[in-house]
Formats: sequence, C-alpha cells, structure tokens
Amino acid sequence: MDHPKQTAESMAKRVMRFDDLKAKGIPLMFIDSILPGHYRMNYAVIGDTASENPDYEGQRAITEPHNFQIGMGFAPPGNGPAWHTHDYIESFFILKGPWRFYWGHNPDPEQPDGYIDLNEWDMISLPPGVYRRFEYTGSEIGWFFAVLEAHQVFTGKDPIWPPKIEEQAAAMGYKADEKGKMLQPPSYAKDKAEHHQRLLDLFKAGTGVDLKDYQPPK
Repeated sequence: MDHPKQTAESMAKRVMRFDDLKAKGIPLMFIDSILPGHYRMNYAVIGDTASENPDYEGQRAITEPHNFQIGMGFAPPGNGPAWHTHDYIESFFILKGPWRFYWGHNPDPEQPDGYIDLNEWDMISLPPGVYRRFEYTGSEIGWFFAVLEAHQVFTGKDPIWPPKIEEQAAAMGYKADEKGKMLQPPSYAKDKAEHHQRLLDLFKAGTGVDLKDYQPPK
C-alpha cells in the first residue's frame, strides 16, 4: 500500500502540545455545562468529539481525519457531566483522580444502578445505551482523557439527555436541536466569557496556579 511521504511541516500538524491546548478550552461544550454541579472545561484533541457546541471545530488540536475521537477535560470538586447516554462506546482514562462514575438504565438521574470509583491510571469503557454521569470527588482539580468510537456529529441527539436535564438546561437558555447542535442563546458570548473565567478561577483555587502556568505532575 502506498502512503504519502510526510514532511516536517505535515508531522508538526499531527502533534498536540499541552501548553498550546490549555488555551483552547471550551467551557460550554454541552447544554449541561452551564448547570451548577456540571462545570468543566472540555478540549477537542482529535476528530469530531462528542460536542453539541459547533465551536469545537475551530478548537481541535489535531485536525487530520481519524477513525476515532479523543477529548480531554478538567472539573473542580463535585463537578462532571450530567446523566446522559450515547449510541457508541465511550472510554475514560483518569489523569487526575479520584472520579466516581454512576451508571444505569433508568433515564431518571436519581435512579442509577450503581457506581464505580476510579483513580489515576484507571480506565472505564462505557457501552452504548447505558446512562452515565461522573464527577471529580477529590479536593483539587480532576483531569480525564476520553476515547470515543467513531461517529458522525450533528446527525442526531448526542449526548442523549433525559428530559430532566434538558429542562434544567433550557431554563438557563441552553437547548440542542434535533441534530444535536447547540442553539446558542443571545447571551452566549457573555455566558461563555463568564463561564470561562469561572473555570479559570476554580482551577487556580484547586491547584494554586493559573491554568496557563500549570504543568502535569512528573
């Protein structure tokens, strides 16, 4: 099989530098991101990550097409994605824990079937159709790395939220259309700036350093 010859320039485009990625966070990647208890900063690393916000397109670290998707994110204590499910496999590798993953089959967020606690270097692979939510249960800032099965974005609801979460987000002005794309409210630019600063402040409170100066533990 013939493959194109790579150059220094083409190879450089296939590298994600964490120092560069830190400035590409998306504070409102999903409709639940505006809700207290679900604050987090998401990053699009490779491919079309699970995103309701089309802003991710200009924030991807590596734009070359891939047959999988990779994302990253951080959350302050007690925060993480709300109860939801997907039609594809979603796997998480813990960079900074601990995290608690709730799972179940009832759309009611108050009716999980169980939970699993994960710490650094632990991984969980969540099958299609299982509801899940997870939160950082430590006292600093939790980081995760996500690998998603290949899927097409904006072809249907994704994530699939239960009615309770959709209603809570709608009360804050945030909805997604039938294709799964966020309908950005008139207040979006203001919300985005305020939420971004809120996450930066929470990050510094949890780590003692500004995000731009943060380096992973060695």
